[in-house]
Amino acid sequence: MPHADAPSDRPWTPVVLPNLPAPAGAYSPGVRTANMGSLLFVSGQTPRDQATGDIVEGDVEAQTRLTLANMERILIAGGATLANVVSITVYLADENDWGTFDRVYRSVFSAPYPARAVVGASLRGIRVEISAIAAL
Repeated sequence: MPHADAPSDRPWTPVVLPNLPAPAGAYSPGVRTANMGSLLFVSGQTPRDQATGDIVEGDVEAQTRLTLANMERILIAGGATLANVVSITVYLADENDWGTFDRVYRSVFSAPYPARAVVGASLRGIRVEISAIAAL
């Protein structure tokens, strides 16, 4: 759903989710292009409770499941599904969590898998953040 005050001269439209907390920063949860190959870019998602906006505590498995669910909500709001995802970037606070993350990821995505990069990052109190690009 386009944001009400989005400039009409941009080649993209923001994707917003009604009745959910606003993003913590100055960004759109997702951006859908119209004339650049119909792509949907999903901003970095975190293990944020969609009702309260609070970060949900837990191990990397629980945080990954919630983060992927949050990403899927934005994909759906933008007219896509997990099957449309062509690229994923994953940020892990602890690179040693890669195996657990990968196991959860494989339970959500199936082969052939999207392109993917996983990097270690300082995430200020969370264990995982995930962004994605989907082809529509």
